[in-house]
Amino acid sequence: MATNLEFKARCQSLDSFYPRLADLNATHRETVHQIDTYFHVTGAKDSPTPEACEPRLKLREIDEATEAWLIYYERPNRDESRYSQYQLCEISDPGTLKNLLTAALGVKTIVKKQRELWMFNNTRIHLDTVADLGQFVELETVFQGQTEAEAINEHQHVKATFHLHTTDPVAVSYSDLVMQRS
Repeated sequence: MATNLEFKARCQSLDSFYPRLADLNATHRETVHQIDTYFHVTGAKDSPTPEACEPRLKLREIDEATEAWLIYYERPNRDESRYSQYQLCEISDPGTLKNLLTAALGVKTIVKKQRELWMFNNTRIHLDTVADLGQFVELETVFQGQTEAEAINEHQHVKATFHLHTTDPVAVSYSDLVMQRS
């Protein structure tokens, strides 16, 4: 599975991050609407993730299903930066797959959000507005073509530039936050 280093925080307003994105010279990639349908899953046998974490499986439909991805990931629920192990599969027929997974596994919850995607080197910076939850900033530093130390340094640099030590960190998935509201 692929690996990234993640951090998520709740924020009052995303506006304060735009000057910091300019300071980083980050590149705006896209703004999309996403619907993530989470399915019930159990732990994978021989999981590569060293610490206990809840596995998650979601179908992400982007901009009314013009693009879709099946995403499986394992990540511990911790406030600080944490490693995530994941697998992605692009989906050409999301409606049929959603019906199949719903019948086989059952829907756990649905998360709707608008996401601004910005890039700084190998770090994906998400400025998210999540329906019924509010605004969040999320970092995902992808381990791709650099050492672990270089990835960690890049991740910490972005966190420091964004002053994320002063934010309200979020340890769980948006799906967990949606289910807590129910």
